[in-house]
Amino acid sequence: MNYADYKRFDFLNGTGIRHSLFVSGCHFHCKGCWNAVAWNPNFGQLYTDTVENKIIEDLNLPEVNVQGLSLLGGEPFDHPETLTKLVKRVNQECAGKDIWCWTGFQFEDLLHDPKRREMLNHIDVLVDGQFDITQRNLKLKFRGSSNQRVINVKKSIKEDQIVLQA
Repeated sequence: MNYADYKRFDFLNGTGIRHSLFVSGCHFHCKGCWNAVAWNPNFGQLYTDTVENKIIEDLNLPEVNVQGLSLLGGEPFDHPETLTKLVKRVNQECAGKDIWCWTGFQFEDLLHDPKRREMLNHIDVLVDGQFDITQRNLKLKFRGSSNQRVINVKKSIKEDQIVLQA
C-alpha cells in the first residue's frame, strides 16, 4: 500500500488534535473529489513498518494531547489487511485514542465483508458514502455532501442499527 500524505497535528479531519493518514488508491472516483490525486494506488510513498511505528509514536507523544487517528484517502477500505494491523495497534498501544475513517462504502456493506468488517470493528467514527457533488454542502461538519453520514461505529454495531455521531 502507498500513502499520499501523513499529517501530524491535524485539526480538520475529526475532533480534537489528530494525526491523519491519507492512503493512495480509490476505485470510486467521485466527481468533484477534493483528493483525486490519491485515486492512483501508486501515488505517494510506500507504507512501511517504519511509517506505522512513527504513527504509533506520534499518537503517544506525552507533551501533546492528541485525540486520535484519522484515515482518509484514497479509499482506506481498499487496504483492509494493512490498515487493520494499524488500527489494532492503535487500540492496543495508544490508550484513549479514537479512530475516525472516511470511506465511499456504505456502513451496511462493510458489515458483510469479513476483511473490511474486521477493520471496521476497530474504528470509532465512520464517515460513509461516496461524495456526491449534486448534494455538496460546505456547511456540513466532517463531510462534503448531504448523503454522507457520520456514524458512531461501536454503538451502531452494538445496537444493530445506524447511530449517528452526536
